[in-house]
Amino acid sequence: MSVDWGYILLVDADARFRAFVSLHVARAGFTVTEATTGGHAIEAAREERPSLVLLDVALPDVNGFEVCQRLRDEFGDDLPIVFVSGERTGPLDRAAGFLVGGDDYLGKPVEPDELLARARRLVSRSRRGRASWPRTPRQAALTDRELEVLQLLAEGMSSKVIARELVIAPKTVASHVQHVIAKLGVHSRAEAVAVAYREGYVRATTAAANEP
Repeated sequence: MSVDWGYILLVDADARFRAFVSLHVARAGFTVTEATTGGHAIEAAREERPSLVLLDVALPDVNGFEVCQRLRDEFGDDLPIVFVSGERTGPLDRAAGFLVGGDDYLGKPVEPDELLARARRLVSRSRRGRASWPRTPRQAALTDRELEVLQLLAEGMSSKVIARELVIAPKTVASHVQHVIAKLGVHSRAEAVAVAYREGYVRATTAAANEP
């Protein structure tokens, strides 16, 4: 019985590398969506959450490290992101990749079997993590990062504190809050938190549980 591993978002300007990766991962049960720029990658991920992102560091429009940070801001920490590079393969480059949120860092040329083994491991780990928090259909409309922001709002944190806690910009927090409010069909943060507690979107904190 074949396993549906979901789809890999392959972000690379090199057409030959994209063709090489697509050929090998398709045989292993992955489908591939290709993007040649960081902007296209963000749009594709928003349309449908990938199972894994294979991201070149050197892109025509923005640095791959910046794309990784934006994906982390929007989708949270359980989206597997693997950097690939044919030039930036030194220790400092790899360290930078991990510091901005990469899960792995591969140098080109990539060995197909190694790539597939790492991809399967990361996707399996991600799926186990996501399965540990069952979601209602309404809750499923929220991204992982939006759920994180909602949880911290429910704990009484301000936008500035949330930004510091998640290591994202305050403007990004504000954007997530607006998305949460719109998706839950409410009109304020307070209403969003009330809905979150009522429908079990967030976990009650010790402080909240002790309130009269």
